[in-house]
Amino acid sequence: MLLHLLKRDLYKKKSVTAILFIFILLSTLLASAGTNMIRELVSSMSDLLVKSAVPHYVQMHSGTLDERAIERWASDTQLVDMHQIVEMVPVEGSHLYLGHQDTPESTSVMDFYFVRQNEKFDFLLNLSNERVEVSEGEIAVPVFFMQQRNLSVGDRVRIVHPKFIREFTISDFVRDAQMNPSIIHSKRFVIHPADYDFLKQQAGGVEYLIEFRLTDAGKLGEFHTLYQASDMPKVGPSIDLNMFRMLNALTDGVIAVVLLLVSLLLIVIAMLCVRFTLLSTLEEDYREIGVLKAIGASRRHIRSIYLVKYVALSAAAALCGFAASFPAMQLMSSNITLYLGQAERGLLYIVLPLFSAAMMFGLLLLFCTMVLRRFHRISVVEALRSGSIGEAKVSGRRWRLNRNRLLPIPVFLGLKNVFQRLRMFGLLFFVFVASAFLLLVPIHFLNTIKSPDFVSYLGIGRSDLRIDLQYSDRMDERFKSTVDAIRNDEDVERFSPLVTSRFRLLNDDGTVDQLNVETGDFTIFPLEYVQGGAPIRDNEIALSVQNAREMERKVGDTIRLIVGGKEKTMVISGIYQDITNGGRTAKAAIPHDPESVLWYTISLDLKPDVDLQTKIAEYEKAFEPAKVTDLQGYIRQTLGQTIAQLRNLAVVAFFVSIFLSMLMTALFLSLLMAKDRPHTAILRSIGFAHRHIRTQYVTMSLTVLIAGIVTGTILSNTIGQTLVGAIWSLLGASGIRFVIEPVQAYIVCPLILMLAVVVTSWIGTGSARRINIAEMIKE
Repeated sequence: MLLHLLKRDLYKKKSVTAILFIFILLSTLLASAGTNMIRELVSSMSDLLVKSAVPHYVQMHSGTLDERAIERWASDTQLVDMHQIVEMVPVEGSHLYLGHQDTPESTSVMDFYFVRQNEKFDFLLNLSNERVEVSEGEIAVPVFFMQQRNLSVGDRVRIVHPKFIREFTISDFVRDAQMNPSIIHSKRFVIHPADYDFLKQQAGGVEYLIEFRLTDAGKLGEFHTLYQASDMPKVGPSIDLNMFRMLNALTDGVIAVVLLLVSLLLIVIAMLCVRFTLLSTLEEDYREIGVLKAIGASRRHIRSIYLVKYVALSAAAALCGFAASFPAMQLMSSNITLYLGQAERGLLYIVLPLFSAAMMFGLLLLFCTMVLRRFHRISVVEALRSGSIGEAKVSGRRWRLNRNRLLPIPVFLGLKNVFQRLRMFGLLFFVFVASAFLLLVPIHFLNTIKSPDFVSYLGIGRSDLRIDLQYSDRMDERFKSTVDAIRNDEDVERFSPLVTSRFRLLNDDGTVDQLNVETGDFTIFPLEYVQGGAPIRDNEIALSVQNAREMERKVGDTIRLIVGGKEKTMVISGIYQDITNGGRTAKAAIPHDPESVLWYTISLDLKPDVDLQTKIAEYEKAFEPAKVTDLQGYIRQTLGQTIAQLRNLAVVAFFVSIFLSMLMTALFLSLLMAKDRPHTAILRSIGFAHRHIRTQYVTMSLTVLIAGIVTGTILSNTIGQTLVGAIWSLLGASGIRFVIEPVQAYIVCPLILMLAVVVTSWIGTGSARRINIAEMIKE
C-alpha cells in the first residue's frame, strides 16, 4: 500500500518532486565534494611536505656569510636536527625568456633563482612528486610559470646576459613546497650542477637559504627566538613550516570552505521546501487524515504514509549527489593536483563524502519527522467538519479593493496576497536573500581584489609605478643614482623612496627579536590604517595587523628598537593591513640601517599626459636590473592564482544563484497554485482572464524578490564583508572593505535575477488556464 501511495504521489506532483530532488542532490553533491576537497588538500599538502622534506625554518640571506660559524651554531643548538645552506643564483627578468615569448620577463615581479637539487632535504619535486633530476642543458621550471606562460616539456628557456647567452630545454616542472604560491615572489629553477657552476661564475652574485629541520617541529617559536637573538646572518625574510602550510592551503582551502557553506545553505533551503510541501499536502489531505483517524488508523501509520516519500526521495537524491561528487571534486581540485600533487586515495576517499551524504540525508529525515508531529494536533471532529487547517490572515480593511485607485486589479491582488500571508512567503523571501547574497559576495570580492585600491592590503600606498631593487653589492649607490634620476625627470609628478632594513627588537621578556622596518616618508603615498595614522616623528612607528596582534600592541603603546646602536623607544602611531612577507612588517620615519638592508623601493606618480607603458620601458632600460611595474600588474602577478580561483567561484555562484531562484520560484508557485485552486476558479468565473491570474502571481514573486534582493544586498555588504575579512585576517588583512561596482551590483545583477524569476513565474502559471469553477464543483 505504501508503495502504491508513493507512486501515486510522485505521479501527481512530478514537478515538485523533481525540484526537491535537485535541491537535495545539489546540497549532497557540494557537501561531499567540499569534504573530499579538504581531504585532498590536506593529504596532498602533507604528502608534498613529507616527500620534499620541507625545512622547518628558513632564513633568506643576501651578502657574505661564514658557513663555519653557522655550522658551529647549529651543532651547539640542541633543537636542530639537520641544517644546510642552499645557494641560489639570481637572474634578472630582463635577461630571461620563457618558452616562445619574444619579450623578456622584465615586467614580472617574481625573483628568478637558479639552483641545484638539494642533497639533505628541501627537495624540489617533479609532477610525480619525485625528486626532480635534470641533465646538462636541461631545466625544470616552476609549475607557476607552466600555468601562467602555458609552457610544456621541450620548450626553451634562454638567458641573454651581457656576458653570455645560455639556452636550456625544459625537461620537467617543479613543485616547490616553499615557493609554490603566487603570493611568494621567489621562484626556483633547477639546473644541472655543471650549468649551475657556469651561471655562478658568469652571472655573479649568490643569495642563500639557511635552512633548518628541528628535532621537534612544535618548538618553532622557541627556535625562532634563539636564531633572531643570535649573530647569525639575517639580511632577508625568514619563514617557517606553519607559514608554508598556510600559504599553500589558503586559496583552495577557502574554495572548499565556501562549498561546504553553500551546501549547508542548500540543505536548509531543502528543509524549508520539504516543510512547505508537507504542510501544503496536509492542507489538501486534511479531511482524508480525519477519516483515517476516525476508522482507527494509528498516528504512526498515517505518518509513515507521508514519510515514505521523503525517505525514498532523500535517499535517491543523496546517493546521486554522492556519486556525482567525485567528478565534480576532480574538476574543482585541479589546482590542488597541479601545485601539490595527488595524494594516495585510501579508504577516506570514499568514507568522508559518504559520511557527508549520510549527514545530509539524516538531517532532512529528522526535519521531516519533526514537521510531521503536527499529526498529533489534528482533531478528527475538526478535520471532518471543516476539511481545512485554516489560515490566519491580516485584517482586510487595509487592502479593500474599492479603495484602490492607482494599481491594476491583478497587481493589487498580488500585493494583497503577499502582505496578508507573510509567513507563507517567508520561505521564498529567504531563498531570494540567500541567492542575492551568494551572487554578490564573490563578485564584490573579485572586484575588490582586482581594484587598484587593493594595494592598501599589500602594505603599500597607491601610485602609478613601483620600482623594486633587491639588495646586492653597491646597491646603495645604485639606489641613490636611481632616486637622483627620478628627481630630475620632468615626467614625474611626485615620488617616494623607501628602504626596508632589519632592526633589532627588544621584547618585554628580555629576549631579542628582529623586525623588518620600511623607512621613509609615508605621507606622500599614504596607506589606509585600521587604527591611527602614518608615522611622522622620528619616534613613531606603524605596525602591520599581524605584528600588532603577535606583540599584543595597540595605537599609543610602545616598543623598543636598536637604532644606530642605541635603544630607542618607539610609539605606535598606526596599525595597517599587509598580506605580504607573512604579514609581519613595520614602517617608521627613521634612518635605515645600511648594514641590514633587505630591499629598496621607489613609488611614483607620473604627470597626466605621460604614457605609462612607455615610461615603464624607459625605466627598465635605464635602471636595469630593477623591477618596474604598474600597481595593477603588481597585484595581478602577486595574487594571480587567487584571482583566477575567485573568478571561477564568482561564475559558479552566479549560475547557482540564478538556478536556485528559478527552481524555488517554480516549486513555490506550483504548491501555491495547488493551494489556491478554489480561489483562482472563483476569479476565473467572475471574468478574470488567464493573463490577469498570471500577472497576480508574477506580482507576488517580484514583490518578494525585490525585498529579498534589498536584504541580500545589505547582508552582502555587511556580513559578507565581515566573513571575507575573517578569512583574510589569517594573512594580515582583517579590515577588507568591498569595492562595489554600482551598475553591476545594483542594476545588472538584480535585473538578471528579476528576469529569471518573471520568466519562471510566467511559465509556471501556465496551468492556471485549465482551472475553472466547473472542475472545482466536480471535485
